[in-house]
Amino acid sequence: MPTFDRLLTPLAVGQAVLPNRMVMGAMHTRLETLDRPHERLAAFYAARAAGEIGLILSGGFSPNAEGVMEPGGPLFDRAGQLDEHRAVTRAVHAAGGKIVLQILHAGRYAKVPECVAPSAIKARINAWTPRALSLDDIRRTIADFAHTAALAVEAGYDGVEIMGSEGYLINEFAAAATNHRDDEYGGSFEARIRFALDIVRAVRERLGDAPMLIYRISSIDLVEGGLSGAEIATFAQRVEAAGADLINTGVGWHESAVPTIAASVPRAAWREAIRNVKQAVGIPVMASNRINMPEVAEELIASGVADLVSMARPLLADPEFAKKTRLGLADEINTCIGCNQACLDRIFTERTATCLVNPRAGREIEFPAGRARVAKRVAVVGGGAAGMAFAVNAAERGHAVTLYEAAARLGGQLNLAKAVPGKAEFNEMLRYFAVRLAKLGVDVRLGEAVSAASLASGAYDEIVLATGVTPRVPEIAGIDHPKVVSYADVLSGKVEVGARVAIIGAGGIGFDVAEFLLGDARESLDADAFFRAWGVDAANAGAGGLANVANVANAVNDTTPRRSVHLFQRKAEPLGKGLGKSTGWILKARLRRANLMMISGATYDAIDDQGLHYRVDGAPQVLAVDHVVLCAGQLANRALHDELAARGIHAKLIGGADVAAELDALRAIDQATRLAVAL
Repeated sequence: MPTFDRLLTPLAVGQAVLPNRMVMGAMHTRLETLDRPHERLAAFYAARAAGEIGLILSGGFSPNAEGVMEPGGPLFDRAGQLDEHRAVTRAVHAAGGKIVLQILHAGRYAKVPECVAPSAIKARINAWTPRALSLDDIRRTIADFAHTAALAVEAGYDGVEIMGSEGYLINEFAAAATNHRDDEYGGSFEARIRFALDIVRAVRERLGDAPMLIYRISSIDLVEGGLSGAEIATFAQRVEAAGADLINTGVGWHESAVPTIAASVPRAAWREAIRNVKQAVGIPVMASNRINMPEVAEELIASGVADLVSMARPLLADPEFAKKTRLGLADEINTCIGCNQACLDRIFTERTATCLVNPRAGREIEFPAGRARVAKRVAVVGGGAAGMAFAVNAAERGHAVTLYEAAARLGGQLNLAKAVPGKAEFNEMLRYFAVRLAKLGVDVRLGEAVSAASLASGAYDEIVLATGVTPRVPEIAGIDHPKVVSYADVLSGKVEVGARVAIIGAGGIGFDVAEFLLGDARESLDADAFFRAWGVDAANAGAGGLANVANVANAVNDTTPRRSVHLFQRKAEPLGKGLGKSTGWILKARLRRANLMMISGATYDAIDDQGLHYRVDGAPQVLAVDHVVLCAGQLANRALHDELAARGIHAKLIGGADVAAELDALRAIDQATRLAVAL
């Protein structure tokens, strides 16, 4: 059993002492947009504090109206807001934790017409062009940071974090690409970092020595015209001298064309950029980005990369991450799989954050705690995501659960998903469910296709069907041709397709199959392979940490795709519109690199020895292929439900058996969890 001695060692940060080296990183939740927002935020953070996380960094609050992320976004600039923040800090402290407030000015990323920046240069990810700050504006903004910091401490926060990373205002001042000023805050490197240092000094002076002052620096910018590694090291030294107690490291800008936190990024990929900061300063340095297991965190500290680790999404997935680490229960951690579906994708589409593997995240006040008043005997049929989630949550509530799975192993469609390059983290979800089912004493019966007669015997008080889906077979002439196979056959390894492939259906499954056929699994597992593929200079020697574009292009062109793959869609619109907001662009970029051909507005005439006969704009065409892979949707598998209904027995449907429009683990796990706690 691994030990985590370094991870569990206390650490002094300024005049504070953290009980361990694990930190909940700051992230936007948009919980403030819901009913009872302060109660929700208090419960959200208190759950993480009770889970023994060493320190919590709040979501970002702007110091003034110009810097909010969006209209009505988090803003802390008035004494009248103190009580709502005290509700949070009191809850965290009562649970035994510490929390600091992150102060974040969005700069040109603020989605408001009055957004500002060092120079009037529009960000490609924002519709608004910023107004360039005047010198008076700059001085006022520095004072605003100090004012918000003072309010934070008055509200009970243990300190503040100044957000100087990810392409927000302070980062924009530091980079030549976004700072074209010719006054004392622009031009030379020394002048461009002056804004950040003036803020740190102003905040330190306002707070005194006791509250923690954390600065989040960009350890690698990943944009043209960003800072080099040497400049970042010097910058970190100046931040330390200005009064920071700890330096947190960010990675990349939001507009960077390089992924930074999705599952397609290898674990702890940015370690050398972080080490560059660590070696430059004497104060503690925090690592961040794609650290989702205690083994990864322990190794980063043991190898001298950092002194502590920041984990934002992993604390969405499991608020007891730190406690389980201390108790030697790392195998019971509900691991963040880096999917972004319920957190970042929801934030970027103006919804509140939660977590695919933990639907309680951000919704703590909606779920009852403790055991059910009456324990029931429950049969669950189907051991996919929905069935396992229901069984675990029902057993935790004290119900006696029997889980039937016709296959020889648990997982259902998750076993297909984990085979796709970039989705290896699904193995962690399967590990978590298997361990929890065993620990909770769920009676798991594999290889057993339970009958309606057996379920109708009266042995169970409740019957829950998570019987999943079957692939939909479209009506196309020749659909039974030997070269036609289903996505399940391909992803399971049952069928090895040939060199020329057509995929019918461009939903999430179609793109997954394309990635399975064309992708390189090493990219998401090996940092060097990832850096080569995405044009990252591992040495961070040049501006922005980007490799020579020509060299990257040559390296990509030297890689011959294993297959020729065409992805077809009936709708006459760009393919991939339904993919995740924060991850879809990554997948499409990888597939374009592999020469995937995307065809929209297609109708299908026939499949025969010649290949796939189809039309676009009425023009008939034939594509010679070895195989045609069907990804044309799913049908709910309700045969058992109908048999039970015929016997007058009501069974509850969850997951794909309920709604089969798309394979949606997010909806399935949420539905299963809510049903389990409602029994």
